[in-house]
Amino acid sequence: MNVRNCKKCGKLFNHISGKPICPACREKLEETFQSVKKYIRDHHMADIKEVSEACDVEPTQIQQWIREERLEFTADSPVKLPCENCGTMIQSGKYCEKCKREMANNLASAIEKPKLVVEERKRVQSTENKMRFLDR
Repeated sequence: MNVRNCKKCGKLFNHISGKPICPACREKLEETFQSVKKYIRDHHMADIKEVSEACDVEPTQIQQWIREERLEFTADSPVKLPCENCGTMIQSGKYCEKCKREMANNLASAIEKPKLVVEERKRVQSTENKMRFLDR
């Protein structure tokens, strides 16, 4: 049993997984998220500061929801966040499309290299197990 204090209200609760927030605070946060989502739908040109003031939520919380891709603004919206890798302004997530592609390519190339090493080892082992004759 993993008992923790809630980061929002300080109450003790049984923490299973995820953020260390009690069920009551998690429910309140979800209600706030729904109100922010509705406000953005009704006021699609609003910026983070305006949404924050209208819905009584911290701007950092709105930014976190955008990074988690729970909130997404329209293309003409003034709300943009910097890519965590290169700094290009993006509408949602942590990385721009270019950085996502580069990371995927780097990961794919890193995964393929060990396969080549394994194949070379098999070739080396197959030549070692042959019968040899001594010349007289």
